[in-house]
Amino acid sequence: MIVVMTTSHTDAERTAVFDRLKELNLQGQAITGIERSVIAVLGQVFPELRDELSTMDGVDEVLRVSKPYKLSSREVHEQDSVIGLQHGVQVGGGRPVVMAGPCSIETEEQLWESASGVQKAGAHILRGGAFKPRSSPYSFQGLGVEGLKMLAAAGSQLGMPVITELLSLRDVDACAQYSDVLQIGTRNMQNFVLLSEAGKTGKAVMLKRGMGATIEEWLLAAEYILSEGNPNVMLCERGIRTFETATRNTMDLNAIALVKRLSHLPVISDPSHGTGHWYLVQPMSLASIAVGADGLMIEVHPNPDHALSDGAQSLTPANFQQLMDGVSSLGDAVGRPVAERPQAVAQS
Repeated sequence: MIVVMTTSHTDAERTAVFDRLKELNLQGQAITGIERSVIAVLGQVFPELRDELSTMDGVDEVLRVSKPYKLSSREVHEQDSVIGLQHGVQVGGGRPVVMAGPCSIETEEQLWESASGVQKAGAHILRGGAFKPRSSPYSFQGLGVEGLKMLAAAGSQLGMPVITELLSLRDVDACAQYSDVLQIGTRNMQNFVLLSEAGKTGKAVMLKRGMGATIEEWLLAAEYILSEGNPNVMLCERGIRTFETATRNTMDLNAIALVKRLSHLPVISDPSHGTGHWYLVQPMSLASIAVGADGLMIEVHPNPDHALSDGAQSLTPANFQQLMDGVSSLGDAVGRPVAERPQAVAQS
């Protein structure tokens, strides 16, 4: 249910609506759009509530929301959400951005070579894994907080916001301290306690789709973050698990186009995980931009053959430059030019 306020409503009238919802053990969340201000009502509502709220001063109308996901639905928030990050980077709003960097941070030299390469090619956000969820306990698990510090330092020096994966509750504070965007991986998409804690940080959160999750389940998972009063949520399609074994996952481009219709949240495409093969990353990146993705997440490593994780799907800096050239040309052709590149920062 959403309460649409009149264009001339006062702060006192809006406060009165919140107070009444609190009395009924319901949660209200204000959403201010270009043309109207609404209050999303969260919780178990009763039929008579609509009539009661409609009579309150400052209320224009009360509407039911048909979708089970409320805060992420376009019924509640018609305009596309735009998430502002450091260094003037914005995610959403019609101009795609690119996140790029190594799957795992291995050494300072490896991170810097990757980071400086993607920044030079025009990437907007630096990605790097410090805590790595691996199928085998014997695989490289990441450098932890040491890796976070390296990532933050590289991002600061290159003038790029950074994104890293949040693996568990124990990592929330450290990741929030050193990263601009917290990534929730596919295995944690329905770790509801972790989603809520990530939301409480106030940091931007990128929620990856679970490998077997429906679109409705994905959007409901986003509700856990949004319901903590954190509007800075972006979604990431990274391929789903099907019968096909020729690729790592099946890249679901339908999901990108559909979610853009259902939700106001920015949608990022991860063709690296979506395909598992470096030579498929560029064509699927172009396809993602064509169907409306707000950005790309690309794995880049200076020497993929020696990468400690996901080398087969990682691009070299030279291949990444080719991808950026292609994405830029396509973006211009379809009327969605890539966002302006970050201002060059002196490298050392």
